[in-house]
Amino acid sequence: MAAILLDIDGVLHVSGEPIRGATRAVNQLRENGHRLRFVTNNTTHSRRSLAGELRDLGFELDDDELQTTALSAARELAGKRVLALTMAAVLEDLDSVQLVGEDAEAVLVGGADETEETNRVFSYMNLARAFAELEAGADLYCLHRNRWWQTSRGPLLDSGCFVAGLEYAAGVEATVVGKPSTAYFAAAVEALDAEPEFTWMVGDDIDADVVGAQRFGLRTALVRTGKFRPDELERTTVAPDVVLSSVADLPRFIEEML
Repeated sequence: MAAILLDIDGVLHVSGEPIRGATRAVNQLRENGHRLRFVTNNTTHSRRSLAGELRDLGFELDDDELQTTALSAARELAGKRVLALTMAAVLEDLDSVQLVGEDAEAVLVGGADETEETNRVFSYMNLARAFAELEAGADLYCLHRNRWWQTSRGPLLDSGCFVAGLEYAAGVEATVVGKPSTAYFAAAVEALDAEPEFTWMVGDDIDADVVGAQRFGLRTALVRTGKFRPDELERTTVAPDVVLSSVADLPRFIEEML
């Protein structure tokens, strides 16, 4: 049986609307005996909240099957003084860090969402505060550095531009704790007690999902939903192992591969 890492946004749903056939596909993968882990760069929900929303959409999963960037950051930054530019909802997953407004050891940049909270989190004053902490010696971390993500309204700008701006202004390089970092994929594979060469990563993002997974030795399936763009696939030098119309096609493909 295979070990399978499933991205969430753009693979299972878009803006809370399930991809057609996605719930049935997840159920079929479980019935076929495959080990599943849900891996996401979502930075707008705690693990508890996001797992609950997925269950409301019809997906069967336990909280501990879901791996989030905030929990990865909590492990990475445990015990440190952290200035966090994140959505309030993820703070419950950062309980192992000391959240501060000044004299930080680390600055942590989260992701944007579709609400007004993004305007407050990434205000000029907050970004200037983060810059000052970096200038004083704090290290820069980010939950991810996505350029944009797909919503029901179309593509929306994500927080990668703020990460790049802080890097440029402070002359530092951010450590990414979510996808496509090797540590994130390593933790996911370890949680499934799997070997990388027998593990599939299923995603809609060439950079975050395919490149990162291949760097760790995983096999990759790119789906034509979410933020998938045909022109990006044509331009990239990275080739996923397979391109599927959607996650609905995954159970049959996996069975054919075994």
